[in-house]
Amino acid sequence: MTDTDPDQIGRANQPLEWRDGDMPYSPAFGDHFYCQTDGRLECDHVFLAGNGLPQRWRGSNSFLIGELGFGTGLNFAETWRQWKLQRSHGQHLHFMSFELYPMRSDEIDRALSHWPEIDAERRALGDAWPETPQGTVSLALDAQTTLSVVCGRAFEGVAAARQGFDAWYLDGFAPSRNADMWSAELLHLVCEKTIPGGSFATYAAAGFVRRNLIAAGFAVERRGGFAGKREMLCGIKS
Repeated sequence: MTDTDPDQIGRANQPLEWRDGDMPYSPAFGDHFYCQTDGRLECDHVFLAGNGLPQRWRGSNSFLIGELGFGTGLNFAETWRQWKLQRSHGQHLHFMSFELYPMRSDEIDRALSHWPEIDAERRALGDAWPETPQGTVSLALDAQTTLSVVCGRAFEGVAAARQGFDAWYLDGFAPSRNADMWSAELLHLVCEKTIPGGSFATYAAAGFVRRNLIAAGFAVERRGGFAGKREMLCGIKS
């Protein structure tokens, strides 16, 4: 969920703390990996609903979701759960995430164990996750679902990705703590790789994030945030 000097890549430089049992926290960025109220429900409210999902993937032969910040894999696990409930025969979902500090399998498992609703997804992800994730981790998790996690700086990863993203989950650490993940340059790339009419959603509502998204080419909408948060942002490529 971070973006920084590639020479600093490595878990030794990204310590992980566990608070309140199974709540992962980054002391380097002074931020939790997901909403303390309920990260799974936040994913539903912000990323799925903010991108018009699952409605938008109905009738599509293939759907490509991009994510800035894989973190614990929570957004993927919840999206995969809903995809399995909604998909039709012959459809395919590709979820591509960009993550500088990929977690180990046991850390992902511990973080996701909080939610029994995604037990099946947690177990499948843990079984498939490599011991030392690096490069691009590509997992065919079932016949209709592929997960790709591009390990490294988000800017380089998105720049190298192919065109054609239908939707984006913008989920880096808070803009006040990790401004590079919300930079004008990176968000311009995100928009460039998005199909016409494609979408984004984010919990972030900082003014500079909104301005950068507009400058990149998105039509931006403010909506009510999750769990008392006043605002979130979503929008489409104009």
